[in-house]
Amino acid sequence: MREVGARRDLVREGEKPRAVNVVLDGWACRYKQLPDGRRQVVSFFLPGDLCDANVFILREMDHSIGAITKVRYAEIMPADFEDLMTQSPRITQALWWHELVTAAVQREWTTNVGQRSAYERIAHLLCELFIRLRQVQLTEGESCDFPLTQTDIADATGLTSVHVNRTLQELRREGLIGLAGKRLTIPDLRALMNVSMFNANYLHLDREGRHLDAND
Repeated sequence: MREVGARRDLVREGEKPRAVNVVLDGWACRYKQLPDGRRQVVSFFLPGDLCDANVFILREMDHSIGAITKVRYAEIMPADFEDLMTQSPRITQALWWHELVTAAVQREWTTNVGQRSAYERIAHLLCELFIRLRQVQLTEGESCDFPLTQTDIADATGLTSVHVNRTLQELRREGLIGLAGKRLTIPDLRALMNVSMFNANYLHLDREGRHLDAND
């Protein structure tokens, strides 16, 4: 069990991976950084998420994982992780499912940046995060904690912070979201999904493999 402070890295690009990390509490992200400091966030990690299930087979990290808030996480050593997969076919199947869903999310993010407008991109990202938080019971009605800055959103959507600010204001004016005190409120999730053309099928929430859930 380890903890890392907000805006610190759990692991950096170029380092040799030593363990598989599981986020227990807090928000983190996977990102790439260019030599001039520009950053692209390629995914967000929420409580319960597994960071790079097979990373320990690599010689070095090709991306960084950074904490957005203070993060508490578990490290699973390679030998223990391999024992888990050897001893439990059910866990192995669940990990396969996890990797397939991770790839599906990356495809959706590529589509988001490549084809959706700024307005649609941000609305889509907010829908995804809210639904993922709801799946792990971290929403309260129409609201959830939302520690992302406008810079975080910009780095995840390929926009500038100024453009993100304008778009968030537009979403507020239209009554689609509320943002105050690091708290996100979505009064009508269906309406926000409609304006962003959001289809949750890529998250595979009602998958046939639901029987692989550990709590079933």
